[in-house]
Parts: sequence; structure tokens; C-alpha cells
Amino acid sequence: MHCPFCRHPDSRVVDSRTAEDGSSIRRRRQCPQCNRRFTTMEATSLAVIKRSGVSEEFSRQKIVTGVRKACQGRPVNDDDLAKLAQRVEEKIRGLGVAEIDADEVGLAILEPLRELDQIAYLRFASVYQGFDTLEDFEAAIASLRRDAEAAGSDPAS
Repeated sequence: MHCPFCRHPDSRVVDSRTAEDGSSIRRRRQCPQCNRRFTTMEATSLAVIKRSGVSEEFSRQKIVTGVRKACQGRPVNDDDLAKLAQRVEEKIRGLGVAEIDADEVGLAILEPLRELDQIAYLRFASVYQGFDTLEDFEAAIASLRRDAEAAGSDPAS
């Protein structure tokens, strides 16, 4: 790590701490040349490979933006969406891969969204999974009903 003050090519780590939600590390460094201190942030990278083949950095905000459209008019708030995005990121990072297909991100969104709001889930799934017929919707609704009955709750809620 180059010193930002004197450009010396080396530095010594003085202190390390986890930052944010544990996904990055804050390091205090000291330059052996000029003795000045500076802070660096280290984070693991996670790339999403889009259908076009383009790679971009994973973004919780993109998940929130995409899911927000499905939740329009539903009783889902920004905190709910932030928690959903965090769950999705944790699930993906738990796979231990540096790159993941965009389709896998979409699949990781489906289950937490299904638990959050069934109507939003149907909206998102219909676009993401490309529902073409009424039978596609009926099959998804039947699956929601089976799960609700197995859990002993009302599927209409």
C-alpha cells in the first residue's frame, strides 16, 4: 500500500477493525518513511455476471430498486427491503464464490420476497420467471396455498 502523502511503497498496519456489517475491514496504517497515518478500507468483491456477459459489482441497492417495483402499493417499507437485500447478499456470499450469474441473484431474491409479501412475490416471479400464461400464475398461487396450508396459516393474508 503506497503512502498517500509521500508515495512510499510500503506501510505498516497499526490497527484493524471490522466495519459496517462485517463485510469490510478498516485498517489504520503508518508510513515508515514520513510516519504519517492513514486509513484504508478492504472489502471482498462480488461480481454479478449479467446475461449479456458483462460483469458488474454486486449492489444491494439494485436489489432494493428491483424489488421495490414489485412491492409498489403493498405494505412493505424501506427497512423491509433493506433487510431483504441483506439476506440475499448473505445467502450469495455464503456460497463462497467471487462471481455469480444474475439469474442466481434473482433466484436468491424469490424466497425472502415470498416470505415478505406474497403479492409482491407473484409480481416479481411473473417477470423474473417469465410467466406467459394464466396457468403459470395458477401454478404459483397453488404453490403459495400449499405452503400456507402446510404452515397452518391463511393464504389470503
